Amino acid sequence: MTKPAKAYWIANVTVTDPEAYQGYQALAPEAFAKYGARFLARGDAETLEGTQWQRRVIIEFATMQQAQECYNSPEYRAARAQREQACIADIALIEGLS
Repeated sequence: MTKPAKAYWIANVTVTDPEAYQGYQALAPEAFAKYGARFLARGDAETLEGTQWQRRVIIEFATMQQAQECYNSPEYRAARAQREQACIADIALIEGLS
């Protein structure tokens, strides 16, 4: 029996209102903890090609299902509502190699 592949959130973020973004930062950790998220990278990045973003984030989950459940959870929806007017973000869920 093969083990399910891990999954990753890849987030590209530019904060436009740091004060309002604090609401997101206060709420998001609850969702991440509930779904076993593990931060692999978070911070400033050097863009070699493509769109320049203020920060890049890579978050690991045990499975794609956990990654999806976290994103769609009531806890993370509340956090997203706090960041809607506080940043520009692109987020993708990516299945890892098994």
